[in-house]
Amino acid sequence: MNKEIRVAHVIGKWIGGGVEAVIMNYYRNIDKSKIQFDFICDSDSTNIPYEEIKKLGGNVILVSPYQKILKYYKELKNIFKTGNYKIVHSHINTLSIFPLCAAKAAKVPIRIAHSHSTTNKKEWKRNLLKQILKHFSKVYATDYFCCSELAGRWLFGNRTYNKGKVYLLNNAIDLDEFEFNIELRKEKRKELNIADDTLVIGHIGRFVKQKNHEFLIDIFNEVHKKIPNSVLLLAGQGPNQEMIKEKVKKLQLEDYVKFLGQVTNPTALYQAMDVFLLPSLYEGLPVVGVEAQAAGLLCILSSAMTKETKVLESTNFIDLNNSAEAWANKLLTAFNNFKRVDRKEEISNNGFNIKQEEIKLENKYEQLLKEENKLELLKKQKSFISYSKS
Repeated sequence: MNKEIRVAHVIGKWIGGGVEAVIMNYYRNIDKSKIQFDFICDSDSTNIPYEEIKKLGGNVILVSPYQKILKYYKELKNIFKTGNYKIVHSHINTLSIFPLCAAKAAKVPIRIAHSHSTTNKKEWKRNLLKQILKHFSKVYATDYFCCSELAGRWLFGNRTYNKGKVYLLNNAIDLDEFEFNIELRKEKRKELNIADDTLVIGHIGRFVKQKNHEFLIDIFNEVHKKIPNSVLLLAGQGPNQEMIKEKVKKLQLEDYVKFLGQVTNPTALYQAMDVFLLPSLYEGLPVVGVEAQAAGLLCILSSAMTKETKVLESTNFIDLNNSAEAWANKLLTAFNNFKRVDRKEEISNNGFNIKQEEIKLENKYEQLLKEENKLELLKKQKSFISYSKS
C-alpha cells in the first residue's frame, strides 16, 4: 500500500496498565511505513508516553473523561470526522459502545471492539454496568477482537465466537527483552538490598479489587511463616494501596513487603524475582503473566483467568476457593522442584512473540481495509447502474 493506514486507538484512561503495554508493544514493532497509530485518551489519564509516541510518528489526542458522556461523544465524533479515519479500534471493553457509536456517526467504515477482560461475581456492583452494556457490544462494531478465548466469549457470546467471527490477537511481547539475565538479577537485587539467597515473590498490578491484593498478602504471610528469609515485591499503584499497606503493617510484615510504585520498565524486576504470584479475581489474558514466564519465572496464577495464560508447563493454576495456606504450600512445593531456564522458543511457538504477531495485526488491518474498499466499489457500481436505468 502506498499510503500508511492511520488507526485511531481508543484507550480510555491511560494508567500504565496491561492493555496499554500490549498496544505499545504492537506499536513499537509494527511497520510504521504501512500502519500508524493515534491514541485517544481521557484527559485525566496518567503515565502517557507522549515523547515516545511522538517519536514513533503517532499522536496523542485527549478527550473529556467518558463519565461526561455527552461531551465525550461529541468530541470523539469530531475527532473521527476531521481525522478522516478508516479504522477505529476501541480497547475499553463494554464501554466501547460509546466511541464506536461516535465512529459510526462520523461514517468510519471499520469499527473494532476489542475485549481485554472478563468479570467476577465479587465485583457485582461494577459488573452490573458491564452486564448491561455487554449486550450492546456488537451494535456499532463491524469487527470483533479479543486477547483470549475467554475474553472473546464473555463479551461477544459463544455463538459469535464459535462462528469464527472474533479475531484473537495475542498479548505478545518482545521475548529478547525479558530473557533471563543473571547479571541483571544480581544488580537489581543489590539495588533493592535483597540477598542472593532470599526467596523473592513478585507481583505487578494495579491496587484494585480485581488483582486481589488482600489475598496475595495472606498467601505471602503463610509463605513467610515457613520461609522467614523471603520478601514480597509489589509494583503498581491504585486506590487500594493504602489499605494494603495497613494490612501489611497489621501482620508485621513491613520489613518484608516492598511497595515499589509504578514501574515503567519491569524487565530488571522480573530478573530479581523467583516466583510470580497473580491471584486475580479475573483477567482477560494478563500480559504480566506472559512477561513473567518469558523471564523464566515460576508462575502461580488464579484459575479464574483464561487458560491460555499458561504458556509453560511449569506454570501453576490454583482455585481461589483454596486457603492462603494451601496456596503457600503449592507455591513452595512447586518452587522446590523448579529450575529456571530459557524458555524463549517455547513461548514464541505458542504465539507470544511480538516480532511474529505484529505482522498478523498489520495483515489484518490491511485485509479489513481491502474488504471495505471492495464494498465501496460495489456500492458505487450499483448506484451507477441504478442511475443509468433511470
